[in-house]
Amino acid sequence: MPLIPRRSLRSEPPPIPKHPYRDTAIAYGAMAGALVLIAWLTGGDVARAALVAFVFFVVATGWSWWRFRERIRDRAARAAAAAGQSQEGGE
Repeated sequence: MPLIPRRSLRSEPPPIPKHPYRDTAIAYGAMAGALVLIAWLTGGDVARAALVAFVFFVVATGWSWWRFRERIRDRAARAAAAAGQSQEGGE
């Protein structure tokens, strides 16, 4: 038995968090901050690290927000289709 359970390809995607956009921005902001902090602690170029961290934050947050928006849209479409089917069957 594997330590990490595997999801089949046909299973439902994981649930959407209560605040997906805020949580994503906080998580990627913390990672970007950690990148700058590590550069500073190791004597690296902090300006370059800040630029890389900013680009990372914008790209990663934008990608995640886009994926959440797609998942929310897909979920709403499936719910609307299911509601339409249940109304057709009841008449």
